[in-house]
Amino acid sequence: MATLAVLVLFASLGAVTAQYSSPAPAATPAVPSLDPTPAASPVPSPKGTFPSYISPVATPTPSPPSTATPTTPSPTSSPYAGLRLGFYMRSCPQAENIIREAVRSATSKNPGIGAGLIRLHFHDCFVQGCDASVLLDPTPANPQPEKLSPPNFPSLRGFEVIDVAKEALEKVCPGRVSCADIVAFAARDAAFFLSRARINFQMPAGRLDGRVSLSSEALQFLPPPFFNLSQLIANFKAKNLDEDDLVVLSGAHTIGVSHCSSFTGFLAPNPPAMEPAFAAQLKRKCNVSNDPTVMQDIATPDQLDSRYYTNILKRNVLFASDAALMSSQRTSIKVLENAFIPSRWEMKFARAMVKMAAIELKTAANGEIRRMCRVINN
Repeated sequence: MATLAVLVLFASLGAVTAQYSSPAPAATPAVPSLDPTPAASPVPSPKGTFPSYISPVATPTPSPPSTATPTTPSPTSSPYAGLRLGFYMRSCPQAENIIREAVRSATSKNPGIGAGLIRLHFHDCFVQGCDASVLLDPTPANPQPEKLSPPNFPSLRGFEVIDVAKEALEKVCPGRVSCADIVAFAARDAAFFLSRARINFQMPAGRLDGRVSLSSEALQFLPPPFFNLSQLIANFKAKNLDEDDLVVLSGAHTIGVSHCSSFTGFLAPNPPAMEPAFAAQLKRKCNVSNDPTVMQDIATPDQLDSRYYTNILKRNVLFASDAALMSSQRTSIKVLENAFIPSRWEMKFARAMVKMAAIELKTAANGEIRRMCRVINN
């Protein structure tokens, strides 16, 4: 079946890429209404025990949650220097369970927080590396940290979940678990719950927390939604992520919401890369002064799935950077493959998340384990 699907991808590629380079046909398919906002779907809410996470190093087959009691993984080397699976097995055996419960509790009440945690991890790693610098609050000495930069404020969410997890960890394992590892674990767990357990993997740990956080660097290193494909590829390459990582990680745009101000520039006057009826609905939704939010995926807004790639093919995506993935044959093939073979995207997403979580790690010379995630240690 997978082989047949791949053949269909290549047969379809010419027609799909042509659609992105030519005007839309006069007759357009019906588009789901943006209003009313779809009701939130429940997320998995397991009680008592959580499923074991499979290793992203292998090529796993996505599976439903295990009913067996999970065992703590033995410390295992990782291809990323300084990180290990089961890093806290001896120093804080309950660390991952504590973080997972904080994420489960938050996402069961508001799935959008899970989307925020995945985005929080991405925005952390692309600026100063995966060091929890995005969590630092403003101080008299540093009034403009990353979290106040326009790409992050006021849209970035999930800070409170990290605080809850850190407070619980400090009670049982004071000074042991870094905030950077909490952010990485929380993103992993959010992906698990929002994917209905289909994205299920282990996250190596051993990161240290950074001491530097600058708003200007968030502007410098985070890719804006208007980037073209060449700019996106260069941006990811600078962080040791390749073209496939770019396409795969962009799939996280299938969850959460976006402020209209993030994409209204892409709407005017008649965007050729956006389906006309969809663009018209967005213009009506955003035709107010208070910068409302819009679901990034109308069909399954609270599920981390491969629907994003179907939306790209239908030209129902919000950002120019999303539509840009269809501007080359190489990335178009990847979009088609992810749309047609969801299980393959799920496996690649797990591996890309682990790879991203190893960007520019801090050492003992420039890192620490914060006692509170919002402030550096004295």
